[in-house]
Formats: sequence, structure tokens, C-alpha cells
Amino acid sequence: MKILTTAIYGKLSGSALSAHVGNRLFKGRAPEGAEYPYIVYLLITDMPDYTFKNTLENVTIQFSLFSANPSTSEAEDMFTDLKTLYDDCTFSISASTLIWMIRQNAILMAEDHTVKDGTIQVWHYAVDYSIITERA
Repeated sequence: MKILTTAIYGKLSGSALSAHVGNRLFKGRAPEGAEYPYIVYLLITDMPDYTFKNTLENVTIQFSLFSANPSTSEAEDMFTDLKTLYDDCTFSISASTLIWMIRQNAILMAEDHTVKDGTIQVWHYAVDYSIITERA
């Protein structure tokens, strides 16, 4: 799935979402002390699917949007930017073709994060996308 996550990161480049988060998109987890706001993306599932002639990958990717702003507005703006960039989008994937990228679920929640100076409340938007790719 390295080729898919590379394509997802490439799609971010130069976008409103990238500008909003200072290009802070991390795979798997954010580094300790990462500046807010930022995004972490994870591979949730990856299931092969075979037709009579094609090999497909059915993937679920989760984007976690984190904002330390006391109001939800920054997290909601990030979510809007994420939808604009990735909902039903197109992009190139090395050795594969993107069939679709469809948002499946989104949840906004408040969390406590431990930072250098103590504990702060952050807004966390967890957004799942279903992605189907076809091997070339």
C-alpha cells in the first residue's frame, strides 16, 4: 500500500488542506511535539478482490484531523478542506488505477492530549474513506 499512501500524500501538495495544516500530514502517528493542527492517516483495512480478469484492492483509509483550537471551527474547516480534496477525487497511482475514493464515515470528538506543558483538549475528526484500486 506504499504506492497508495504516496499518491494520497502527493494529492495533498499545494491544496487548501495542506496550507491549513502547514503540510503536516503524518502516516501512522504524529511525531512527539507535532504542532497543531495536523493530520494523521492510517490504513484500516486492505482486502484483495479478484474478478475473472482483474485484481482489485479494497482499502479503508482513516484521516484523523487534530485541532487544539478551543472552538470546533478549525476542525470543521479542516474537514471541509479534506472533503474538497478527497471526496470522489482522482489521482495517479504507480502500477494501479484508482477506481474510486468515497467518504464512508466521519466522527467529531473531543480528546485530551498530553503535551510538554501538561494536558490539553483537542478536537479530533476521524474520517474514513473507501478506496478501490485496480492493478495495472
